Amino acid sequence: MLQMPMPIYERMIGQARGGFPLEVCGILGGKGNIVSAIYPMTNTDASRDHFMMDPREQFSVVKALRSQELEMLAVYHSHPATPARLSDEDLRLAFTPDISYVIVSLADPSAPEVRSFRIADKKVGSEELKIIHG
Repeated sequence: MLQMPMPIYERMIGQARGGFPLEVCGILGGKGNIVSAIYPMTNTDASRDHFMMDPREQFSVVKALRSQELEMLAVYHSHPATPARLSDEDLRLAFTPDISYVIVSLADPSAPEVRSFRIADKKVGSEELKIIHG
């Protein structure tokens, strides 16, 4: 299970809406399974159906995580027009082991769908995403 505070959840959805119709992306940091930091990233591909994080930004985020004694818990990105599921392309580019992959779908812009997944041995499994209120 991945636990995420409501303000981070809302910020992630806001970033997806703000970047629409292009995909947006970022990194979630924290400890254990509790997210405490969000790092929006630049999608250098500026695409509607693909994302690539800026390597310099990624390096800066890794340094920031280490300096705050946090771990990279998840990579997130949006699907502007498709469901909240990992695509074949997402799976092909899921290089970081032991993290969650969070998808924000804006297929219905009035009701964003956010889902979390884990990948083990090239198999995708849904992961419970618990939003922490208060």
